[in-house]
Amino acid sequence: MTPLFSRTRLALMLAVLTGLSLGACTTIAPEPEDDVARHASRAPVMTIPVTGAPAPDPLTQAPRDVEEGMASWYGARFHGRLTANGEVFDMDALTAAHPTLPMPSLARITRLDTGASVIVRINDRGPFVEGRIIDLSRAAAEALGFLGEGLAEVRVEAYGPADPEDRAAISGPLARRTVTTAPGAANR
Repeated sequence: MTPLFSRTRLALMLAVLTGLSLGACTTIAPEPEDDVARHASRAPVMTIPVTGAPAPDPLTQAPRDVEEGMASWYGARFHGRLTANGEVFDMDALTAAHPTLPMPSLARITRLDTGASVIVRINDRGPFVEGRIIDLSRAAAEALGFLGEGLAEVRVEAYGPADPEDRAAISGPLARRTVTTAPGAANR
């Protein structure tokens, strides 16, 4: 007859009980409720600065790409959450979400019916609604005057990568732009 508690069984039971008792001593920190606190402990997003080429100047350089279509805006529901490139979304900053433009980059957004124009920093992906080409922050939509309508026909002029260290686009609405004499001519 074999003993009820062989040495192997006894060692195994002792190991399991030790593991359970040590596991009961640990505490688990509660999950932060907001995105900013949840991601605060993550390592910062590493950006590699491009040397030798300054950030584009949308006030003097011609755009690299131009497209026209419908714009919408997003605000309070996403305020404080992380954007696609790791920045914290600020609905009061002049920023935008675009499906394909590099991040971060600068773009001039011009409302076609009024000529109002603003320069934004592309720092997010979207819009995810068919028929729309760009989602603007609340501040950019306000500068273009379509907060109430929610949608506006716009021209998006892409200027290329923004300075990765500069988290703010040019603030405030721009004066109405004059018509250029040739396609791709510099902004005036």
